[in-house]
Amino acid sequence: MAGWFRRLLHKPKPSSGESSLNAGRSASSSPSSSSSSAMSSNSSSETSLARSVRLSPVSLSVINASDSARWAKRYDVCICHSEADLELVEELVSYLEGQPESFRCFLQLRDATPGSAVVTELCDAVQNSHCWVMLITPSFLRDPWCKYQMHQALAEAPMANGRTIPVLKDVDRKDYPKELRNLYYIYMALKESSFRQIRDTIMYCECAVGTTGRGQTL
Repeated sequence: MAGWFRRLLHKPKPSSGESSLNAGRSASSSPSSSSSSAMSSNSSSETSLARSVRLSPVSLSVINASDSARWAKRYDVCICHSEADLELVEELVSYLEGQPESFRCFLQLRDATPGSAVVTELCDAVQNSHCWVMLITPSFLRDPWCKYQMHQALAEAPMANGRTIPVLKDVDRKDYPKELRNLYYIYMALKESSFRQIRDTIMYCECAVGTTGRGQTL
């Protein structure tokens, strides 16, 4: 691991006014917790569990470098969601693509090739994305297609390694999919702060990709 990246990970936590990096944990509760109360009432405990890491300014240059492993895949992030949540997802994609990093997002209804098989397009997007955001809502849990998307992402990276980013909205802890219970999640209470946490988590993944991929032939 590069020296600057080790120093980055050991920096003291930033003040509460500074941006935080989720890394799959920020504003989240441990999925192994036995509590089954509604997550919307857990804002204070979620804050206490947050882990904040300030990103070094070099991070953006690392992930955007011409020899970065970022460019080995077509997308930075694949968004898995229910069609019922499309409006919210479009807002998230617009936010991510408008960031200084210009994240490359795969949104199936927008980016799939006309005439291609739906399953083929999904599998191709999952394989060609560095990480996957799963917007888990009541509609997601009821939709067999969403569960298929989730299983495809998990099959691509069984050990996760920060690449699978569950985002819960209006879902109780007890309904969190059992397939994901080894992963921390983001709970979407306030849209603006949740978008920021998702962006920071993707950035964390991209920094890891960028540092491990430097100097490699892509």
